[in-house]
Amino acid sequence: MTFYAPFTIPFTVGCIFLLVAIATKWMIWLGRLPRADKRLIRNNIISLGTIKGVWEVIRESLLHVRIFRVNPMLGFMHASLAFGWFLLILVGWIETVAYLGMEWVPLQGHVFFKYFMPINGITTHDPLFEQLMDALLLIVLTGVGLAWFKRLRSKFMGMRRTTKHVLFDRIALSALWFIFPARLIAESLTAALYGGHGFLTGSLGGWLADIVPHETLVTIYDPSWWVYSSLLCLFFVAMPFSRYMHIFTEIPLIFLRQWKLRPTAQRKSYDNFEVEACSRCGICIDPCQLQEDLGINDTQSVYFLRDRRYNMLSLKIANNCLMCGRCEAKCPVGINLNTLRLNSRAKRRNIPHEGRYKYLQGLDHSSGSGKIGFFAGCMTSLTPGVQRSMKQIFDAAGDDVWYADSEGGVCCGRPLMLSGETDAARKMMEYNTELFRKHGITTLVTSCPICLRVFKESYDLEGIELLHHTEYIERLIATGRLHVESGTESYAYHDPCELGRGMGIYDEPRRVLSAVGRVVEPQHSRRDALCCGSSLANTVIDDSQQLRIAQRMTRELEATGCDIVATACPLCNKAINRASARPAEDIAEIVAKKIVK
Repeated sequence: MTFYAPFTIPFTVGCIFLLVAIATKWMIWLGRLPRADKRLIRNNIISLGTIKGVWEVIRESLLHVRIFRVNPMLGFMHASLAFGWFLLILVGWIETVAYLGMEWVPLQGHVFFKYFMPINGITTHDPLFEQLMDALLLIVLTGVGLAWFKRLRSKFMGMRRTTKHVLFDRIALSALWFIFPARLIAESLTAALYGGHGFLTGSLGGWLADIVPHETLVTIYDPSWWVYSSLLCLFFVAMPFSRYMHIFTEIPLIFLRQWKLRPTAQRKSYDNFEVEACSRCGICIDPCQLQEDLGINDTQSVYFLRDRRYNMLSLKIANNCLMCGRCEAKCPVGINLNTLRLNSRAKRRNIPHEGRYKYLQGLDHSSGSGKIGFFAGCMTSLTPGVQRSMKQIFDAAGDDVWYADSEGGVCCGRPLMLSGETDAARKMMEYNTELFRKHGITTLVTSCPICLRVFKESYDLEGIELLHHTEYIERLIATGRLHVESGTESYAYHDPCELGRGMGIYDEPRRVLSAVGRVVEPQHSRRDALCCGSSLANTVIDDSQQLRIAQRMTRELEATGCDIVATACPLCNKAINRASARPAEDIAEIVAKKIVK
């Protein structure tokens, strides 16, 4: 059997280049992993996590289930290209085995089998394979057509905007757009000259045989296969430097997650897998309020990841993000976008200087006593009504409380982390941890979601229960330790970004409000809730821009017809109060007024 023709050279060269490039990248990235991560890989590679990883690869890398959930049309486009191409390869391999048995066939023999069939005297065509391969080719071509159409009419695909590409993206994309039309033409010409094939290539081949002179068909036959092979080569060579590297990066990323590896604000090596796993599908663009409310179109996560990948990330792009998590909630690859923002900022802004932290030594402005601790945080300290209300609630429940910062204290450290000052944040974390341990706290309550998140994610507080004040109040009401009266007021609850998307706390605040009144939901709520705009994470937009974001968000809350806007974050409370025509109160303030003594 002969499975060589000159036109297969570009394809073979492209395959070799792609394999070498992928292997090189993987080895470098894996080699840079910390020892602890390598230990996790060794300990978990033979585990249930590996089986789960295989299933997730099928579900997300081939079928793109998460994209389907966000945008069915876009999901079908991605799945038809990824899963359709995969099946073309798999069924094509099975086809060669069906015709030739277990005879060894080189890779190009499988890929260009239709070309080599007549050369090797195979004249009997199996209709099952012919029809099946044509059906799969049609599915892939449908995906290609949708990709073309998305570029022209993105709104038809449910997207207001699509991504902007770099040079290698354009090269790879152009090649991908024409690979399968080229295959259709080459296989149809084969059908025109040698017969056979299925409903698609056979029909097109028969039509070509009727209208094109035989000599012309013979003349353009080999060039058509050259075009197909060359397009494959171009795509393979461009892929490692383009967004399509996500195809071979998302797969190991899935397994690394299943093997319990996690990115941090300090770690860099794991980040390569996440950065290059971005397909630049553009799903993260529409949820971004900077784009929707302010017309800022160059800082969204897709562009942040692109710039970081190509080492052209500016501090302005790294810092111009609310880090509200709306894009991360929609990301079909599950990339930890906020963590990547954090360690990008740390690389550019972190200024270690031990002398700056001497004032912390021996500092203790706490008051009260008890195993229950209350950490107000900086923003709650600027909203004294919340502090007073929490004291009323604690007193009504009969709790002895230790107040960590009622007379002034040290920030939790998260605002510094958000700005990239990780060393300064670490010093504050060490101080607060020592303070909590010193006073023997077993339950720590905070009214600030920002504080709660950093306590849970970045502190070492094993043995201390960490609760948001809405969780604690809900527990008091549920156990009968706090009695409140129910009224007729309606409350539109705004989910704070750090509490909702950040910590997954949605139901407890609503249960508390339901105990004192009626809860009404705005258009965007829970995981899809809008940001108030006053995020400490963004150091680029100004006060007027923050206000515009808040005004759009509060319009939705007011549209519910509520009596009072309720929130559970002091920062959101301030933002809503200055943007809304309706009164806004923290849940603690609402509950304190409803206490039955």
